[in-house]
Amino acid sequence: MLTSLHTPSLLRRLACMLYDALLLIAMLFIAAFAFSTLLSFKGTGPLAPLFQIYMLSVITAYYFYFWRNGGQTLAMKTWRIKLISANGAALSYRQCAIRLLIAGLSLPLFFWALFDRDGQFLHDRIAKTRLVLLEKN
Repeated sequence: MLTSLHTPSLLRRLACMLYDALLLIAMLFIAAFAFSTLLSFKGTGPLAPLFQIYMLSVITAYYFYFWRNGGQTLAMKTWRIKLISANGAALSYRQCAIRLLIAGLSLPLFFWALFDRDGQFLHDRIAKTRLVLLEKN
């Protein structure tokens, strides 16, 4: 439940990103194992581009699923952070795609939030989304 639209601290958001990265690494290990086992993939050869697309699809599916269904990844639930549209609505697929693409490309720009008037990340500004802090239950 949203008490107000307070932006989580930068430290909280970075800790959440680290936690999400750890969860994703575990998921990617499982996904890579499944791909390698089912297709006898050894890491090189004609299946290499397909493997890369598959791994990017796993990452995309993770974020799209959680952002579109409740606005929280597993890590965001732990850190009580929710992703919403700037207008408060659920995220569209377009917003998810823009946010994920720009966040991936602008990793060095995460400190943009230190200078942003509302403390938002650059990818949130561009995608018209924002992170909000949830109240304790």
